[in-house]
Amino acid sequence: MTDKAIIRVFIADDHAIVREGLKQILAESPDIIVAGEAEDGIDAIKHVRKARCHVMLLDISLPDRSGIDVLKLVKKEHPELAVLMLSMHREDQYAIRSLKAGAAGYLTKQSAPRELVTAIRQVAAGQKYVSAALAQELASAVGENHDTPLHDTLSDREYQTLTMIASGKTVGAIAKELSLSVKTISEYRSRLLVKMKLKNSAELTHYAIKNQLIE
Repeated sequence: MTDKAIIRVFIADDHAIVREGLKQILAESPDIIVAGEAEDGIDAIKHVRKARCHVMLLDISLPDRSGIDVLKLVKKEHPELAVLMLSMHREDQYAIRSLKAGAAGYLTKQSAPRELVTAIRQVAAGQKYVSAALAQELASAVGENHDTPLHDTLSDREYQTLTMIASGKTVGAIAKELSLSVKTISEYRSRLLVKMKLKNSAELTHYAIKNQLIE
């Protein structure tokens, strides 16, 4: 890092209240400053280029595109930037996908402010950060002899489509929310049904509930 060890942070979250809350938390740490913010993926990609940041706080659910998609694009342009994913989802749903895509860490928005500051300092120092609970889960999985769950074979977009359908959203509503065509979402749905050996959305929803992929 530069700037006399000051950690420059960029916040990408579509909720103004969340951004303000994060800024208030970080304002209490003299070694951290917020150098920029964005409310959607396109703005995040555009403005982070100019912000000269060390850490990016990236919401996994942005209105115009998946946070994981934004993560991949940002890491492609700025491989040195530490990206800390923030999410309302339980850690086991998206944490592994985020880390595989290049994230330096993953936190739920329910985490304590102190944990957020610790995570920022840790990823800024070039380390990875996951919560103690997730670390235990990952450690427990090492060496286990079990088949890979079918949902782990899905692409990030297919997985996102799965969780949204299982949450009761129609193909049209998903297409609108993700700024994609109905045809594209229908193709994702068809592919994931084939990969998971399921017949319809009802079976998909049952699978998601059984495997705790949705709340």
